[in-house]
Parts: sequence; C-alpha cells; structure tokens
Amino acid sequence: MRNLLYITILSFGLTSCGGGGDDTPPTPVNTVPTVPTLASPTNNLLCIDNVVNFIWNASTDSEGGTITYEIQVAKNNLFSPVLHSQTSTTTSKSITLEKGIAYYWRVKATDNKNASSNYSATFSLYTEGVGVTNHLPFSPVLVSPALNSVQTTTTINLQWTASDVDTGDILTYDVYFGTVNPPTALVSQNQSASSLNRNVSASTKYYWKVVVKDGKGGQTIGQVWSFTTD
Repeated sequence: MRNLLYITILSFGLTSCGGGGDDTPPTPVNTVPTVPTLASPTNNLLCIDNVVNFIWNASTDSEGGTITYEIQVAKNNLFSPVLHSQTSTTTSKSITLEKGIAYYWRVKATDNKNASSNYSATFSLYTEGVGVTNHLPFSPVLVSPALNSVQTTTTINLQWTASDVDTGDILTYDVYFGTVNPPTALVSQNQSASSLNRNVSASTKYYWKVVVKDGKGGQTIGQVWSFTTD
C-alpha cells in the first residue's frame, strides 16, 4: 500500500511539472538590411562616358540572407517618374544614359524575405553632351521646411541647396511662392542666397519652387514644394 501511494505521488509530480513539449518556439524577427551607401559616380560628377557604371557599398543582413539591390535613375531628384529601375545581386550596375542630361540615382537593399531598407542618399551626375560648353545646374534640393510639413510660426525660412558641374559658375535664384499650385508669384529674383524668409497666414497651404540660373543662360526649374501652416 505504501509503495502504491509513492508511485501515485510521483506520477502526479511528473504530470504537474509538464514537459512543455507542445510549446512552439517564437518565430525569429527578421530585420531589414542596412541602407546601401553610394560610391561611384561621386555626387555632382560630370561623366564623360554616357555608359555609366554605378557602384555602391554592400549592405549587411543580420540573418545572413541573400541581398538584392534596386537602383533607380531619374531626371529629377523626386524620382517622378523613375527612368531606370533595375535589380542586381552585386554592388554595381552599368546603365546607358542619354548625353547632355542631369541624372539622379539611389539604391535600396532587399533581403530574401522581402524586407527592404530605406533608399540611400541621392547622388546626381551630368553626362557630357556633344560640343557642350556649358552645363545646366542640377535641380535645387529642399532643405526646409520639410515637404508637406505643418508649420506653427508666422515667418517661414525657405532653404535649399544647388550645385553645378561647372564649378566656376556663380548661381543665382528666382523664388516663386504662393497659395496656388504651381506657384506663379515671383517673390525674389536673381538672389545669391539659398534662403528666403516669408510671412505666412494661419491654416493655409503654401507652394514654392526655385529656379537655379548659372549666369550663362542655363537655368533649371525646381520641383514644386509645399507646406501647411497650423
């Protein structure tokens, strides 16, 4: 009787402890690859050959998965529309471009589970044209206010940057600003500074753009940017 009681107690102990055999281990969380960094052509480069070999630094993947890269090339820095979109399992891609055109390019990485990084920084280049003596400036790049942001102040400082492969060119800017899209009111002309203060009203959406001029007859019209006041 005593042995039977001992066996019963032992069986209960084993049952109550449980083996956990039915527990499913948690599925590992997949992380996105790191953002690629662009290597060549370097930013704002004048490319003599219009067959351009784009090169970037490899991304890393925490899970060791296979990485595929997507390179996008466009004629404006908003990539609207994308002119070339190609994939590669290596860190380079050769693309034939038109001559005498400003281009913008960026790359993102995707792992074998379709998790994608953000796009890299955007680099610009200019392909040499036949008999070209002057190159157009690159499209202006927005600094602030951020695109489609909400601003709470009554004075807005519009800021941008611009560049030209003809490094000796002195760039000037025409700024268009207003509440219509696209903006038609020229509020500053031939200014040398890459910023401009504007007074604004509350609860209003504003649009603005910058035209970059190189002093040799070349000019590039920038994209329309916008923000809203609170």
